Amino acid sequence: MSRAHFGTDGIRGTVGQAPITADFMLRLGHAVGRVLKATEARPTVLIGKDTRISGYMIESALEAGFASAGVDVLLTGPLPTPGVAYLTRALRLSLGVVISASHNPFGDNGIKFFSARGEKLSDAWELQVEAALEQPPQWVDSAQLGKARRIDDAGGRYTEFCKSMFGSELSLKGLKIVVDAAHGAAYSVAPDVFHELGAEVVAIGCAPNGTNINAGFGATSPAALVAAVGENAADYGIALDGDADRLQLVDAAGRLYNGDELLYLMVADRLAQGLPVPGAVGTLMTNLAVEVALRDRGVAFVRAKVGDRYVLEELVARGWQLGGEGSGHLLALDKHTTGDGIVSSLLVLQAVARSGRTLAQLLEGVALFPQTLINVRLAPGTDWAGNPRLAQAKVEVGRELGDQGRLLIRPSGTEPVVRVMVEARDAAQAQRCAERLADTLR
Repeated sequence: MSRAHFGTDGIRGTVGQAPITADFMLRLGHAVGRVLKATEARPTVLIGKDTRISGYMIESALEAGFASAGVDVLLTGPLPTPGVAYLTRALRLSLGVVISASHNPFGDNGIKFFSARGEKLSDAWELQVEAALEQPPQWVDSAQLGKARRIDDAGGRYTEFCKSMFGSELSLKGLKIVVDAAHGAAYSVAPDVFHELGAEVVAIGCAPNGTNINAGFGATSPAALVAAVGENAADYGIALDGDADRLQLVDAAGRLYNGDELLYLMVADRLAQGLPVPGAVGTLMTNLAVEVALRDRGVAFVRAKVGDRYVLEELVARGWQLGGEGSGHLLALDKHTTGDGIVSSLLVLQAVARSGRTLAQLLEGVALFPQTLINVRLAPGTDWAGNPRLAQAKVEVGRELGDQGRLLIRPSGTEPVVRVMVEARDAAQAQRCAERLADTLR
């Protein structure tokens, strides 16, 4: 059975268009509830969300769907995606549900699910839900309906969890840090975490109004963070995306560090402590320079499909702990079960504090290969993979790059576009080759 609704990272789309409608969300809650009840008599699920105005509608519809299947619901209100994963595990619940479209604009929304262990669920589980959606509903009687209640201290619990990731012997005192929450789910939690660890915090992107999530702020719009770091003479800037599971970091000089560089730094920090790091996992998009640098240090590197869930699956299969994506999804499985922008930033700052060196110094010798990424929007149903002009261009570009670069063409799992990526030691060559490939698709 193929998946009709689930993509790379849950279900996502434009609000008011299938499947992001109230009626579908009620059906989805009911279907997921039935899947849970196949193995558990009285499941309890946790529902958290980001700050999109559509979250109210979706939350209510999901709650009704779960209740109609005899599933109890706990509601957190706005809470980062990794916070939902943490509380699902900490409270021994059956499932965690996140209402968020992550880095997408406010007009989109979506649903992500976490297992009782706080991990992204498998393709097989998603297929069970898809199958349940095709079946007629089985409403429970009134006595068996699920109940709902709110958790008032969800943000406080998650704040303490994040703080516990930073070494008790260390402090952020003396540092000024700009925290950009993208007007998203971490708008309240993130500034508190860094403030309570001793930093002077300048908060930007922390005033959500329901329609401004990711708009000019956050990990996908880091220019605001770079400017704020300079204007405030800050030591660091930390930008999260709308649901706070990804990270971009800026130093006092205004240099921006992406997830590939931060993954290398996390590995290097453990090696500096004498801890074993048998390997790390990136994706097909991870910069080639990071792979080379890790292997030079004796650390194996494996590429997974794009998407942090696939990085997680590869880490679990190999028994490794560290992985991530250039977009800023970073995983440290001995710290958390999923990507967490706040926790990742604390691990990076901890590495700096331990070493007494700057980020730039810690990353000396890791010069990223220039990458050009072009998103090509195509009409629905376009057979881009069968395009003969594209096939010929791929052969020619691959021949030109040789072993000094890479090309990757793939459909997005979260947007209706095809992503064309070319990586080369020479930036002009990467741009030229990427444009050539993209032109064959347009």
